[in-house]
Amino acid sequence: MTDFSRRVEQVSISGIREVFEAASEDAINLGLGQPDFPTPDHARQAAVEAIQAGEADGYTSNKGTRELRAAISAKHARDNDLEVDPEDVIATAGGSEALHIALEAHVDAGEEVIFPDPGFVSYDALTRLAGGTPNPVPLREDLTLDPETVEEAITDDTAAFVVNSPANPTGAVQSPADMREFARIADEHDVLCITDEVYEHIVFEGEHRSPLEFSEEGNVVLINACSKTYSMTGWRLGWVTGPTDRIERMLRVHQYVQACASAPAQYAAEAALSGPQDAVEEMVAAFERRRDVLLDGLDDMGLDYPTPKGAFYAMPNVPDGWVEEVLDRGVVVVPGDAFGQHGDGYARISYATGIEQLKEAIEIMGDATRAVR
Repeated sequence: MTDFSRRVEQVSISGIREVFEAASEDAINLGLGQPDFPTPDHARQAAVEAIQAGEADGYTSNKGTRELRAAISAKHARDNDLEVDPEDVIATAGGSEALHIALEAHVDAGEEVIFPDPGFVSYDALTRLAGGTPNPVPLREDLTLDPETVEEAITDDTAAFVVNSPANPTGAVQSPADMREFARIADEHDVLCITDEVYEHIVFEGEHRSPLEFSEEGNVVLINACSKTYSMTGWRLGWVTGPTDRIERMLRVHQYVQACASAPAQYAAEAALSGPQDAVEEMVAAFERRRDVLLDGLDDMGLDYPTPKGAFYAMPNVPDGWVEEVLDRGVVVVPGDAFGQHGDGYARISYATGIEQLKEAIEIMGDATRAVR
């Protein structure tokens, strides 16, 4: 019998999914990283029109349609003051595939990838699937990634490090000074910086900047997606951009694992990126209101937390048994150690849900807090 690869045997189903499976069907779900808003109407309509016109029936270019890549280029000029050649963009099946092809194209067997701990679960898993060695590093007390910690972790075997801001699972936002430092580190040590900017627009305090703005030696690739900004998680449309030579190598991986991103999703994404941005502003304002309601509730419970400045997650310190008690009472939260060993003692709470449900969940979490103290 053919055995399983050592790479896949190092990876298991994520702790997030395990929590979902254990929860009852009527539980209040504060574990899901998915906006509860509809995809903007003009994006949906663009996909419908493309389907009805027969424009979405066949393969597109491996990199994606010219129109979508032009829209992504224009988005970076508008939002990031970056000049991005549409030829240096690959449309992918969500940000997840973009991260996957970035690691596959740059990591050899045994090479190290540095990433935040706690951090997004895919960083560890996709490093292992690429044959690399995970090198998670702890965060500051405010749950941001310290450039000095990253630089100290670099060895002769380091292929890449990952920056994520605004961050999942912490809600932390890196400062512009940090982002400039990450670019410097990549250039001076000649290692790749993979910057995950999927939550770019969901910022309440501070300012989003990209290491790509400060890169001088071509050692930064940028991952983004429509998933969170436009509430398009199910459409599976992301992208990666960076220097031409790096894009060419990532395209070699992408063309064999994916061929091209979903054609209807590409038309929807083009419209989302190019059309009115009012829905984004309204969604971010709603998330900020929910964040403030949740933080007030955590204060009433007496739980400590670093103030989340972006995304739609809070990560409080919680007592032993708190997560289990909350789950037993019908509210889904994710234990912090699902995101790395340094997440132990925390819980990730998503407030990507309606405010009335959130208030109900806060009451239940308050009861659970009193029960375990």
